[in-house]
Amino acid sequence: MRLASQLTDGVFQAALVGGVLFNPERHADPLAVAGGMAVLLLPYSVIGPFAGALLDHWDRRAVLLYANLIRGLMIAFVAIAIATGTPDTVVLVGALAVTGASRFVASGLSAGLPHVASQDVIVATNALFTTLGGFMLSVGAVLAMGVRLLAGSDNTGSAITMIAAVVMSILAAYLARGFPRLQLGPDHPDDPGRSAVHAVAVGLQHGAIAVAGCKPVAAALSAIGAHRVVFGINTLMLLVLARHSGSGDGLDRVGAVVGCTAAGALAAAFITPVAVDRFGRKATLITALAVGAVAELSLLSFSFVVFCISAVVLGLIGQVAKLCGDVSMQVDIDDAVRGQVFSVQDAVFNIAYVAAIAIAATTIAPDGRTPALVVVAVVIYLVGIAAVRFVHPGRDELVGASHHAAEHARHEREQEKHSDSYLPNSGASAPKAASAIPSPSESTSTVSKSPSPSEST
Repeated sequence: MRLASQLTDGVFQAALVGGVLFNPERHADPLAVAGGMAVLLLPYSVIGPFAGALLDHWDRRAVLLYANLIRGLMIAFVAIAIATGTPDTVVLVGALAVTGASRFVASGLSAGLPHVASQDVIVATNALFTTLGGFMLSVGAVLAMGVRLLAGSDNTGSAITMIAAVVMSILAAYLARGFPRLQLGPDHPDDPGRSAVHAVAVGLQHGAIAVAGCKPVAAALSAIGAHRVVFGINTLMLLVLARHSGSGDGLDRVGAVVGCTAAGALAAAFITPVAVDRFGRKATLITALAVGAVAELSLLSFSFVVFCISAVVLGLIGQVAKLCGDVSMQVDIDDAVRGQVFSVQDAVFNIAYVAAIAIAATTIAPDGRTPALVVVAVVIYLVGIAAVRFVHPGRDELVGASHHAAEHARHEREQEKHSDSYLPNSGASAPKAASAIPSPSESTSTVSKSPSPSEST
């Protein structure tokens, strides 16, 4: 399902970029690109941590099934909007819904992984499928560019290119349907007995508390945020450089760099498990960011060949940071709040990216050659290294604060349920609801799918 989902994203994103940015019937400057990215990513980044609570409240299998179906419908809407020459604003609003559904699916898949992979292989499994997913994203982009060559680069051709993503999204929904109910969790829903509205309302609070209480996750998010800022700067520089150097519209040059980035991400699937096992997550993150800073410096040449080589390295270190972050959340975060924490990660992921593009758009040179932006990117990598160095406790320190925070929240809810049993007309329903919530002492014997802090280390 992850591979089908990522293939869907690859086809849709490439078709959208081709249909809006590289479409002869539509034109976009750097500020328009930044505005488009903001419309696509920022709204979900704001509501994502709240909506992520649904992943910890409802059956994740059902959430993945319906999110994929909704995504397919919205992709069809965007394709029709492009084909009929609808203004970019309408296209981007539709694309916003597609992006939100896609990120929801990605968070659900990551949160559910510990339920289908045992603790001793979760690092390797996460590395394999996350990286293969990234590879399928690139395959989808290449597929979209191939269809675009046949169908044309105008509005109609862009819409035809996007139809393939509808088919892939429906396939992902069908695969989600194949999982038994509750196989992907949650084992113990967050705020059981409460409404979905209440779960969404407290989603950000629970996710933020869990992140603040777990230093490895906070450190990993710092590394991911630093890389995404740099990635945003590089994305804008690449798009502008591609359009103002060489012949043609530059989409082939963008495709080449994207392919190199995917190759680096694929290599991360093999390097990350070995590096984490031998050196630990902290050292792996610091080394990755340091290598990224060196690769970023090479971009001062503004050579297309150097861009491609650096893209391999930056794709590698970006995926290493992402994999380390995913493993931290899957191992160190309690299952009851894991979906919300992954949504917090999505918020960091998107906000850092969009903010970087927006700021870079105000300073980038007309031809994209802006050395100051490269220097700023290097400094950001160094700041990321410092954050990981001082926040992460180290590979041998037992970390379980997020588990304790989750248990504390459960204990408070149990006390509330218990006190409610003394209210008039409460009957036996309150004690029954309370009994469904494991007490702090009982929670230490959770099912094997959700390891305790000591087991996870």
